[in-house]
Amino acid sequence: MEYTVTTPCGPVRGTDCRLPGVAAFKGIRYATAGRFEYPKQVTHWDGTYDATAYGHCSYQPRSFYNEAEMPEKAFYYNEFRKGETYTYSEDCLFLNIWTPEEALNGSKLPVIVYIHGGGFTGGCGHEKHFDGPVWPKKGVIAVTLNYRLGPLGFICLPELKEEAGFTGNYGLCDQLTAIQWVHDNISAFGGDPDNVTIMGQSAGAMSVQQHCLSPLGDGLFHKAVMSSGAGVHKMLSAGAPEQNYAFWHTVMERCGCTTLEEFRALPVEKLFSEWKLAKKEVKGGMRAVSPVLDGRLIVGTGVDLLAAGKQKQISYMAGATSEDVMPPIIYSMAKDWCQAQSKASYAWFFDRKLPGDKHGAWHSSDLWYWFGTLKNCWRPMEKKDYDLSEQMSDYLTNFAKYGDPNGTAHAAWQPMSAKQDKVLRFGEGDTRMGKASKLKLIYTMLTNKAVGE
Repeated sequence: MEYTVTTPCGPVRGTDCRLPGVAAFKGIRYATAGRFEYPKQVTHWDGTYDATAYGHCSYQPRSFYNEAEMPEKAFYYNEFRKGETYTYSEDCLFLNIWTPEEALNGSKLPVIVYIHGGGFTGGCGHEKHFDGPVWPKKGVIAVTLNYRLGPLGFICLPELKEEAGFTGNYGLCDQLTAIQWVHDNISAFGGDPDNVTIMGQSAGAMSVQQHCLSPLGDGLFHKAVMSSGAGVHKMLSAGAPEQNYAFWHTVMERCGCTTLEEFRALPVEKLFSEWKLAKKEVKGGMRAVSPVLDGRLIVGTGVDLLAAGKQKQISYMAGATSEDVMPPIIYSMAKDWCQAQSKASYAWFFDRKLPGDKHGAWHSSDLWYWFGTLKNCWRPMEKKDYDLSEQMSDYLTNFAKYGDPNGTAHAAWQPMSAKQDKVLRFGEGDTRMGKASKLKLIYTMLTNKAVGE
């Protein structure tokens, strides 16, 4: 079945979702951008936009090799991408919308805009775990998006600063432009631009965190959810773009480029291959693809901005998994962030040992449950898993609707406060308020090699 809605940009045609009663609008171009340029929001198209297929993903390292032949990439490939086909391009600024069929007539439903993780170097908005979220069945519109990654999204050069007035964070600016596009257009899909929640996991959660600390984006979103990447820490603070200039000049030189014009015309395969080699050989290379203090989107360190109360004064949900990357640190950051807020904020801990292997609640494992996409997964999911996903997606969609995850069907989730430091525990036992063992998390960090991309 096809669906057509009229947006401020023009008419757009969608298609059926895998879930009955849900319309999917895939691969909508929300912005355009030249290489190493900031995005320009799309405000018009000619004719009816065909949104029946997913758009290109950003170029990323896996664009240039076959994941199926890379044993070191096997875990996440098998989990989220095996059997799927992805196309890659610098022309990658697309988003996807899932909405209830009946909402297309002008309902004002809450919206969740999800930003994918992948270390700022990988991923896209339509991997298996994102394909067909259950949220529209619960009265919440779902949006996922692609943004520029690696050197395309996070390069910093003085020549670029001279050209635009600032440099770095191109990928974060893509995300912000997508959120702006949603604000301007989501009414046509039945959404309420005054009730938008932004959500992310891992680097996506870190991205959400930056948007919540940024002076930009005021009024564009009203709640935030962060999994495995919430909170602030000196170790994870953004540095000045100048710290990365030498590294990116080295990449430029290795590519044989002496001018921006040459660098922009360079074949993308060459850019990625030389960046990959340089980040292993040059000091600071591993941190050179990350958010920076550009003075515009990011205006201070997270620690300083939180201390000054400069974060968005909204409600938050934040949490971690038991076999996360650096689990005691990620868990504590999420709790501390929620406790520091003036509005009711809710922390969780996820420890479900996913069936099918012995990796436990690895980094990203909770996404299957939040999105309600367990049937897309290869794992022999049990009734316990489907029941847990039903609970988690209920809490999440309630939060998107009301700023409070609680309903009547599940355990009461108490907000964090100076006196209330328990979190909601999802996983092996009954869903309940409790705490995670710090000693166990430390032991896990020291003994268990975290599964991560």
